[in-house]
Amino acid sequence: MKKRKAIFISFFSLLMSLFLFTGKTTFAEEKTYKIGTDTTFAPFEFRDENNEYIGIDIDLLKTIAEDQGFEVDLRPLGFDSSVQGVQSNQLDAMIAGMSITEERQKSFDFSDPYFDSGIQMAVPEDNKDIKSFEDLEGKTVGAKVGTESATFLEDNKDRYGFDIKNYDDATGLYGAAKNGTVAAVFDDLPVLGYAINQGEPLKLIGEPQEGNSYGFAVKKGENKELLEKFNAGLKKLKDSGEYKKIVDRYITSGTSDDGGEMIKIEPKKDLYVIASDSAFAPFEFQDENNQYVGIDVDLVNRAAELQGFNVRFNHIGFSGAVQAVEGNQADGMIAGMTMTDERRNTFDFSNSYFESGIQLAVKAGNEDITSYKDLSGKKVGAKVGTESADFLEQNKEKYNYTIKYYDAADQLYDAVRVGAVDALMDDYPVIGYAIAQGQALETPIERETGGEYGFAVKKGQNPELIEMFNEALAEMKRTGEYDEILSRYIKDGKAESKTDESTFVGLIKNNYKILLTGLGKTIALALISFALALVVGVIIGLFSVAPIKPLRIFASIYVDIIRGIPMMVLAFFIFFGLSDAIGVTIPDFTAGVITLTLNASAYIAEIVRGGINAVPVGQMEASRSLGLSYNRTMQKIVLPQAIKIMIPSFVNQFVISLKDTTIISVIGVVELLQTGKIIVARTMQTTYVYLIIAILYLVVITALTKFAKVLEKKVN
Repeated sequence: MKKRKAIFISFFSLLMSLFLFTGKTTFAEEKTYKIGTDTTFAPFEFRDENNEYIGIDIDLLKTIAEDQGFEVDLRPLGFDSSVQGVQSNQLDAMIAGMSITEERQKSFDFSDPYFDSGIQMAVPEDNKDIKSFEDLEGKTVGAKVGTESATFLEDNKDRYGFDIKNYDDATGLYGAAKNGTVAAVFDDLPVLGYAINQGEPLKLIGEPQEGNSYGFAVKKGENKELLEKFNAGLKKLKDSGEYKKIVDRYITSGTSDDGGEMIKIEPKKDLYVIASDSAFAPFEFQDENNQYVGIDVDLVNRAAELQGFNVRFNHIGFSGAVQAVEGNQADGMIAGMTMTDERRNTFDFSNSYFESGIQLAVKAGNEDITSYKDLSGKKVGAKVGTESADFLEQNKEKYNYTIKYYDAADQLYDAVRVGAVDALMDDYPVIGYAIAQGQALETPIERETGGEYGFAVKKGQNPELIEMFNEALAEMKRTGEYDEILSRYIKDGKAESKTDESTFVGLIKNNYKILLTGLGKTIALALISFALALVVGVIIGLFSVAPIKPLRIFASIYVDIIRGIPMMVLAFFIFFGLSDAIGVTIPDFTAGVITLTLNASAYIAEIVRGGINAVPVGQMEASRSLGLSYNRTMQKIVLPQAIKIMIPSFVNQFVISLKDTTIISVIGVVELLQTGKIIVARTMQTTYVYLIIAILYLVVITALTKFAKVLEKKVN
């Protein structure tokens, strides 16, 4: 009995040992560590053309993980978020070009150094004045906030007599050097070297200053085994020579792709005019600083830098951009334009720069629609003339829904919000951007494959512009800069803003300058056009009551033609048609003034005719019987009485002209309403923005009405 018991215990112990051993081995093999990293810190971490994260940090980490038998769940959260993630135990470790400093060692345990960095000075390529630190006296020098470079400059600013400007990211820093805001920049040597390899017009000056080494970090006292694995793997990589290959892959060539070099195309014009949409986030829209940004804008601007040509954007809306290129008012256009066979009959396109797709979205919390079949009997919205509209048309009988069309994105998204439609369909990046801006939407169905966006020129014209864009686009994809531009908008959704634009007060605080600028342009349009319309209208009005028949006929024809043409059509004709006919581009503001002047003058002419006819005809007869001439009678007797009758109508016509300025936005004039549309495109706060605009119009028009009453009393 005892013998059998002993055998049983021995057998049980053996099983437990095998279980524990096997369990530990399996646990070690299946252990997955959550590792935080930066989003864009080339050449250490950035995304390539396949939207995959690569770089020195990423390649080292993956190679070490494979060698040491652990899995990595990479979290590209950004440097600051990664630091907080490790400290709050949401991440096991981080690798993000993190300098090993005494202060950081209080909170983190670091691996052996995997990269010895250094601080380097760089100046614009054409700068011949700065050859050493001594040449920085009296100049402004730039660095990124919170970096070793910024600390180095603070420590030495008194010694060398320079001023410091700090920037949040490399884009702002290097841009400041290019536009002359700073005379020199300081940054980590590998980062500067990589930037120069990618086409930044900078050159290195002097020897690098010694900097801290980079390390792989875990929270102090935790994940000790992970550090040991990293150190062991790093040592093996250095001993085998694989470490050098990884570093050289990025530092030497500046890219992981060994594709061909970009070919420089010779521009044939000093300046290329590029037409674009005015509010199609995230491809083109105005930020809170009233500057146009977006994927399209950044791609063209970077292409111009790489290829060495000059561009000027004209943001006049999609339809306006199409007509501008067709009417030779613009050399090319980029506006999220899908390349179709029909459009290829009119335009020559670049290589595709974005593969789009369309997607259905519903109001957040809507659980009734989870497939296309659930749309039966419901209303679905789309923008006119889009891929989404075509898709819905093709499938409406199959799924038994009705379609409602909208001209603009804000109308479409508002329709879902207020329940006018049950769902909407739009380009997936636009929906994603809207959700990032706070729109309460959900996408219950996987997106449909869409068309490809292209940069366009008029067929047979400006072929060098297409070639330059194609070469630059290939270069941006090769270096990973293309993915950085896309992730800047589609991933993040929106740029950081110091003010919360989701509130009424926040919107006013962050946008009052641009709103006042739009209001100023609206008032300027109204005042200038109305002053001119008064002159023209009074003359035509006098013609209409003149005793000479040809003048009356001319006045009648003029009034009938102008009043018979819708003002939007008139604006399009003057801006696009007339410009093309005379071969000279009429500026949008000038075209707007001409349109408003012609339109208002026809109505003023009728006001003048009515005012004169309101004066009793007997007064004209009595004056003429006393020997006064027709002109003298009009000047001294009829017109003074007619003017009193006309004044209220004149003020009313001015108010109408002020309101009519909203129509002029169709040709690209950024007046008050168009300003509001631009803000809505960025913030998606439709209700608050249009309420602010309505209040502004109400205040101005009420003030004018009060002024008219005062003026009327004084005249009477």
